[in-house]
Amino acid sequence: MYKSDIEIAQECRMSHITEIAKTAGIGEEYLEQYGNYKAKIDYKLLKDKANTPDGKLILVTAINPTPAGEGKTTTTVGLADALKRLGKNVIVALREPSLGPVFGVKGGAAGGGYAQVVPMEDINLHFTGDFHAIGAANNLLAAMLDNHIQQGNALGIDVKKITWKRCVDMNDRQLRNVVDGLGGRMQGVPREDGFDITVASEVMAVFCLSSSVSDMKERLGRMVVGYTYDDRPVTAHDLKAEGAMAALLKDALKPNLVQTLEGTPAFVHGGPFANIAHGCNSILATRMAMKLGDYAVTEAGFGADLGAEKFLDIKCRLAGLKPSAVVVVATVRALKNHGGVPKAELDKENLEALEKGLPNLLQHVSNIRDVYKLPCVVAINAFPTDTRAELDLVEAKCRELGVNVALSEVWARGGAGGTALAEEVIRLCEEPNEFSFSYELDATIEEKLKAISTRIYHADGVNIEPNARKQIQTLEALGFDKLPICMAKTQYSFSDDQTKLGAPAGFNITVRNIKVSAGAGFLVALTGDIMTMPGLPKVPAAEHIDVDENGVISGLF
Repeated sequence: MYKSDIEIAQECRMSHITEIAKTAGIGEEYLEQYGNYKAKIDYKLLKDKANTPDGKLILVTAINPTPAGEGKTTTTVGLADALKRLGKNVIVALREPSLGPVFGVKGGAAGGGYAQVVPMEDINLHFTGDFHAIGAANNLLAAMLDNHIQQGNALGIDVKKITWKRCVDMNDRQLRNVVDGLGGRMQGVPREDGFDITVASEVMAVFCLSSSVSDMKERLGRMVVGYTYDDRPVTAHDLKAEGAMAALLKDALKPNLVQTLEGTPAFVHGGPFANIAHGCNSILATRMAMKLGDYAVTEAGFGADLGAEKFLDIKCRLAGLKPSAVVVVATVRALKNHGGVPKAELDKENLEALEKGLPNLLQHVSNIRDVYKLPCVVAINAFPTDTRAELDLVEAKCRELGVNVALSEVWARGGAGGTALAEEVIRLCEEPNEFSFSYELDATIEEKLKAISTRIYHADGVNIEPNARKQIQTLEALGFDKLPICMAKTQYSFSDDQTKLGAPAGFNITVRNIKVSAGAGFLVALTGDIMTMPGLPKVPAAEHIDVDENGVISGLF
């Protein structure tokens, strides 16, 4: 009988956070402790280490997710622990989990088995309060916007053209579309409104892409909240909101330091969704990891078509980062699921289904190597039910592309199960690297949409609905056309139809809406039926989470 993730995490004898800081080379003057096992690190550390050479940046990504699970975060943590076991100075940088998925389908998101970050319960729940601060800043702007309209609307904001939404860090479909301001003249101006989940808020994107407090304040000020009657954009700066918002966020902006089960220092900071937003932890945390470690291991959300694309085309571009190697995670079970096998039958050997599902993995690998020109390794996250024949088939197909495959057993064995992967990553980090983007910024909006759709998703082209085409014309007129693109697309498929598994062909990507995130510095293109406020499933993970009289939590996986 296997132990649950939370049981393993609760049995871990954690080192005091001051010891983890020493391991990472962080002086006491930068350390702000949150109890014994968590701390925030002052961003002044980056100024003081400005002349320190950067370590190698390793990106961990994956195939399109399935109900079978892929173990991307588990592999990221296990790889860092394995590099440490090989005597390397390594730091891991991860996203903070959102309460929506924690209580929804996914459950905890701090790794799994013997490759986890701890304290697992804290990280999965309130942690250091960053997401609450982000939600508060978002909703302060919403309150100031509606108050401005109530108090005379000097800016001439058209209430039918307000784009800013309130947010809450919970899966709550009831809040997607609301009517507020009811109850009479003194209760506000009645209008249609709605909520996003906090991790889809532009404030989260700004938070994660900011390089300093002053940069964050400037970005917050540029955020567009709506338009006037004559179609001029109205910003947070117009509402004089960015100073107060930055005040709410100044402490949250400091990266959070925790540890893995094996005592590897870990930054866990920021957490935009990758299907809706850009899906990467904060630039500050990544830069700190690179300044403190010879190797910095980080991950991007969901499959490589979303997380890796946005990490490479948005985050690396905006922050001037250059990855040294990429790990693409897959499981035999998930590949069989892409090949048409239902979840209940994934434990049986099925080479035919595996061969049918393999193109999903191979297409992601090809994108990393051929589009982004980056060294790449496939990590097979091992399950006890994998057969030798299945593993050999995956290895053979990847070798045909000139890519090595490493079996990763970090879930069962921790860092010891990741040494083969770690050795391959070390080797790849020394290979020639001609990193390039999938599109150029000076292309038109339509050209950029087409480049992502055809080069990364392998679509035939893009259908731009009339409403989106009109929005593109407006964005071009306002000078926003040179920004990168953040595609809001289903995570389950290369296409915008979540039922098309594997490596679908003969489809177009349909863009139905496109809006500017001027503070974050990108355009968001909504495709398919993607929503910025998820709902809970029929049986939410929350039903199985509990706490006893001693405050010990159970059910978080």
